[in-house]
Amino acid sequence: MKARIFGFILCVALSSSAQANTPSAQQLAIQQESARLNSWFEEIYQQQLAFSPMQMTRSGSKLHYDKLDDFSEQALIKQHAWFNKVSTHMVESFNPQLLDKESKTSYDLWLYQQQIIQQSHIFRHSEYIFNQMFSLHASLPQFMITSHRVENAQDMRDYISRLKHLGTAIRQLTVRAEANMKHGVIYPAFALQAIAQQSQNLISGKPFAQGEKSPLWQDSLSKIAALQQHALISTEQAQILVKAAEQALLQQVAPAYQQLIDWCRASLPLAPKVNTGIWLRPNGKDYYAYQLAFHTTTRMTAEQIHQLGLDEVSRLTTEMEQLKQQLKFDGSLADFFSFIREDTRFFYPNTDQGRQAYLADSRTYLAKMEQKLPDYFGLLPSTALEVRRVEAYREQAGAAQHYMAGTPDGSRPGVYYAHLIDMAAMPKPEMEAIAYHEGLPGHHLQISVAQQLAHLPTFRRTTRSTVYTEGWALYAEFLAKEMGAYQEPYNEFGRLMTEIWRAVRLVVDTGLHAKQWTEQQAIDYFRAHTPINDNAIVAEVQRYLMFPGQATAFKIGMNEILSLRQQAEAHFQERFDIRAFHDLILGGAALPLHLLKQRLDDWIAADTQPRYLLNTAVVLERP
Repeated sequence: MKARIFGFILCVALSSSAQANTPSAQQLAIQQESARLNSWFEEIYQQQLAFSPMQMTRSGSKLHYDKLDDFSEQALIKQHAWFNKVSTHMVESFNPQLLDKESKTSYDLWLYQQQIIQQSHIFRHSEYIFNQMFSLHASLPQFMITSHRVENAQDMRDYISRLKHLGTAIRQLTVRAEANMKHGVIYPAFALQAIAQQSQNLISGKPFAQGEKSPLWQDSLSKIAALQQHALISTEQAQILVKAAEQALLQQVAPAYQQLIDWCRASLPLAPKVNTGIWLRPNGKDYYAYQLAFHTTTRMTAEQIHQLGLDEVSRLTTEMEQLKQQLKFDGSLADFFSFIREDTRFFYPNTDQGRQAYLADSRTYLAKMEQKLPDYFGLLPSTALEVRRVEAYREQAGAAQHYMAGTPDGSRPGVYYAHLIDMAAMPKPEMEAIAYHEGLPGHHLQISVAQQLAHLPTFRRTTRSTVYTEGWALYAEFLAKEMGAYQEPYNEFGRLMTEIWRAVRLVVDTGLHAKQWTEQQAIDYFRAHTPINDNAIVAEVQRYLMFPGQATAFKIGMNEILSLRQQAEAHFQERFDIRAFHDLILGGAALPLHLLKQRLDDWIAADTQPRYLLNTAVVLERP
């Protein structure tokens, strides 16, 4: 009898459990609508990808491997019309009230991107097409050299086809630069000179003239030789490919770059005598407001950002003063800045050995940091990270280090690039923080993890947000201290150097573009508040002149991530899990700040700690 009663109770319990686990009609509707939207996002992403053969290559695909993107204004107009069309379709076809939280975030992100694209289209004649730092005239050859893998003869034929398209791309971009000048986009002399010199570097030497092999010619020969070495092509096939590459360089690449060089030289007399911001343009105020909104994803005004910068500079100056005293330096903070700038102990020799030592020590810092990642992150990158010197044809004294993402499948590593032509602009105290910023736990970790989030639509995994991406990387510099970095006190001072550098950016960027500062005023402010080398200061200020608003994103993004962390710590208190917090921030990929804030609010409202399985996108909830 007891057995029958127990069996009855067990059956009732199992039945109740089954009913509890059966989705309700509302839950089923949400699952179906979310699945339908995510499926649509994948279809639309493939349509969007068709606009960019280069993005296909970066993602590891060899579809349209023989083509580059269309950089004409007509292509921009076509893409803008397509985005409006599909966005309208999304709004008309899907019910946002029937989406799960992650799908609703994707829906909101797409609409946010549409708003940004609308503004971008309105201001398309206000942008600098070329610049001295990350411009397509230099990055297109870099793409050819680093991203176009040659594994067989057809890959090499596609490479040569792309060389021909490179000429077309440079001509398209030059036409747009000429057109934008008619709308008041006048280039400063330093930018024109740098663009012309970088372009000349690409078409100097063989096969264009006597001398060393030019970068693209050297790359062509190396790729063909590798095929021949692995017996993938015959000697006769190699000769045919070499000749075809030479003709593409001489007939397509060289004339296009020469046209760009000639345009730069012809534009020099128009350059302003005194460099200042875009406030001088007829629509400069509106364009700068758009750039601030684009890069920060906030509604902060130039005045608010300027004041935030002043406040942060004051706070960090106090911290630097305290550390100076701990180091028992006898003198003012300005004296300490001079000491950091000038004492030879803080620099590697300006030799090949010194450059190799810089790269080797950066790799050592990153290797030690990699060992500590599992204590702070559940989501970890599977893509390898390399540290390299910037290629000679685009290297600049004092220019900022930067990161290039690897492929989602790991076939191409992520790369931390450093400009090492002038070792006096690369002080040892700040190199540790910058390695963490560009590598681990900074850009490489964040971008590689985003690429691995298989539960998210592909468009979200590939989206970039300046304030999120750069804010995370600056937060990573700060986090590294908590992870045990900066054991050398001067390196901790270097971390403060890099943070105040980003705080100064808030003041200087808004000073140049909203308060009518000159380039020299910006340089003077920078020099007064940081120990950064003069060449680096000049390069920084000139960067802000060419990229209005971009420099403000770093500190604003970092501050928001720190604020979100403080909110989570206050809510969970002793239950706060740093790995869960980081996985929450990273697990949604790059988001504008209002959607990132919503993500944290939802987490706190649910009162659970999300935990991700290592290197997967499976979320485990735990109280």
